[in-house]
Amino acid sequence: MVLIIVLSIVTSVILLMNHLSIIDVWGAITLITICVVFSVMIYQFETYNISSKEVSLVAILSGLSAVSRVLFAPIPSVQPCTFLILATGYVFGSVPGFMIGANTAFISNLLLGQGPWTVFQMLAWGIIGVSGSALKKIHIRKTGAAVAGFTWGIMFGWIMNTWYWFTAVHPYTLTTLIFVMNSSLWFDVLHSVGNVIFILLLWDKTILILQRFKDRFHIVFNKTSREVTWETKPGF
Repeated sequence: MVLIIVLSIVTSVILLMNHLSIIDVWGAITLITICVVFSVMIYQFETYNISSKEVSLVAILSGLSAVSRVLFAPIPSVQPCTFLILATGYVFGSVPGFMIGANTAFISNLLLGQGPWTVFQMLAWGIIGVSGSALKKIHIRKTGAAVAGFTWGIMFGWIMNTWYWFTAVHPYTLTTLIFVMNSSLWFDVLHSVGNVIFILLLWDKTILILQRFKDRFHIVFNKTSREVTWETKPGF
């Protein structure tokens, strides 16, 4: 938080001294903001109450999510990785959910193509992972998750369209913004519908499987007694 405040002050001073508007340097501002967000989440992940086996599981789920995106690449905007990221955030929490979402974009783009859009995809899917954790905290079940999946299909497209509008469109007007947002509407709807289908068909079984893995691998460290306890459940 302190770092974000300092960066905001420095950016404001630079804008005032050079008589620039935010739009003139929005790229630098966005890049700095995203770097700060990623740094905070990576630090949180490093200090998170998670075992080495859970870290390995996060890596495996990141690869699985990336592969699911690559396999469905021939079908426009149908991306099962969004559903899987939402589910992992639901089970493992906001920090692992963010990491799996961010890793999904980076790993899958090694095959689908890296570019400046990768950073924004990492951010968007990372936020989806965080939102999965929020769904669990407010006791949202499959139907609510389907609504969230549909919403995120649209929101994901809006995030990417906003990046495209700032980098490739001129002038920056409401008309051009609406045009850009509408240009991908059908693709965003396909993404949303795909999310709903995957959630309605696979949500309960996926949550059960992920929860069993978490129960098997999770470690509790008691700071008072300095003891480490494995939280496992029989029957796995």
